[in-house]
Amino acid sequence: MKIEVLCVIDKEEALNNFLNYLQEKESAKATREKYIHDVKMFFSFLGGQKEIDKKCLIQYKKTLIGKYKISSVNSMLAALNQFLICMDAEYLKVKRVKVQKQPFIQEEKMLTEKEYKQLLKAAMDIGNEQLALCIETIACTGIRISELKYFTYERMKQGKIEVLNKNKYRRILIPKTLKVKLQSFCKRNKIKQGPIFRTKNGNLKDRSNLWREMKNLAKKAKIESSKIYPHNLRHLFARTYYKNTKDITGLADILGHSSINVTRIYTATTEKFFQKQLDRLGNQMVVSSTT
Repeated sequence: MKIEVLCVIDKEEALNNFLNYLQEKESAKATREKYIHDVKMFFSFLGGQKEIDKKCLIQYKKTLIGKYKISSVNSMLAALNQFLICMDAEYLKVKRVKVQKQPFIQEEKMLTEKEYKQLLKAAMDIGNEQLALCIETIACTGIRISELKYFTYERMKQGKIEVLNKNKYRRILIPKTLKVKLQSFCKRNKIKQGPIFRTKNGNLKDRSNLWREMKNLAKKAKIESSKIYPHNLRHLFARTYYKNTKDITGLADILGHSSINVTRIYTATTEKFFQKQLDRLGNQMVVSSTT
């Protein structure tokens, strides 16, 4: 018999169970941290209330819609739904907000090739060659930030990087010109084994420290801070590759996407581009009125 109400007596215990559930699913560390954070937000909404029913879940959804962007709302609802599955309360799952797919991206968030080169120059101008090479490596290969750690001296010498990420194995190919730069960097810095990209303390470069270093370049590079984040370099790679090849299937393989629909998001262009296309079509199709 299906119970219409889920009662969470001990929220801390429920969070621990949820974390174990995510670990057993082999969810990425960043995913686990985000989902736990999102469920904690829901618990804050509940306050002292221990019973969870469909009514309170729908009210929470409405509260989120009033505070956050729809993409963020759907992301938080995804975390909440996973929590409900973990608690054997899948029947309480909340529908995500439907969004009509847009063929374009916001221009104010799109990093251009010119701006990318300005970023590289800014990094070199402050003497941070490693940061410039990190930026260049992501933009030239389309890797995820979490895959930067697989760029070891040994794999770089082979010219291809073998990666196991998100439970998927794939091979990343390195452009010859990038390989030459990586080899030169390793030689100057006496790197003869292990990961190429490390912090001053010897830790692996990750999303947080790379994002912070990139943000610090905004003023010097004269680029809007909202455009500067590591994942935007992956999008730049996708748009550049597709522009030159028109091969979306091959691009999906390179990016490690299971669905071409996801790849289409990466290759989206700006609204201004579509407006120009429509204007050009209008010039052909709209008949001038005569007086």
